Amino acid sequence: MRLTMSELAGVITAKKKSSHSWLGHHADSCWRGFARLAILFIFVASMLQSTVRAQVPVYEVTPVESSIKFDVESSVPIKGAFSQWVASMTFKSTDVRTGVLEIRIQADSVDTGSGMKNSKLKGKDFFDVKRAPQITFVSTNVTQTGPATFDLEGDFTIRGVTKKEKLTLEDNGKGTSSGSITGTMAFDRKDYGMNSDIPFIKIANRVEVNVNLKWKRISGPPLVFQQ
Repeated sequence: MRLTMSELAGVITAKKKSSHSWLGHHADSCWRGFARLAILFIFVASMLQSTVRAQVPVYEVTPVESSIKFDVESSVPIKGAFSQWVASMTFKSTDVRTGVLEIRIQADSVDTGSGMKNSKLKGKDFFDVKRAPQITFVSTNVTQTGPATFDLEGDFTIRGVTKKEKLTLEDNGKGTSSGSITGTMAFDRKDYGMNSDIPFIKIANRVEVNVNLKWKRISGPPLVFQQ
């Protein structure tokens, strides 16, 4: 039996349609499979991230119970504190050496108990609070020097000038869920452009900063110290 040209064209068209239909279903099936795998991958990744986050200690510093003070030798005693500041302790793992301490102080919150001294310290010869409103310290490296003592090297910024300084700390609360860290950092004020004295007061170059930060662990496992 011979097929006419029109009948033959119909058979070829039908075959083409059937082939296209099969390819379409196949592509659709492949796409659905890919989408399922992608969703599964995202779900697993999010679960892993959540697990990692859950294993990282989370700490909180409470400023109300803490203090940041300074002291400089001078012909007339100059001691003071800052009333407005924030601090944070963050960790990448349970290893205490992965910690980062960040302190941000509002320079104009300085209080020496003397209005004249406060005004002079806020001025351009010292803190220059209008141009540089914040004094900051951000640690860049933690070295454990004893069972509960540490040297924190970091970037210290005052008057808009940043230099490397070292904060020596002791942790009073090792192995517990709350405690405090006390520490001292000393710097040369002239390294930061504070070259003047207060009228009738001769000031030494060395400035000592003392921190007492109350902390508590709000989630995650405790930190691991080197023995």
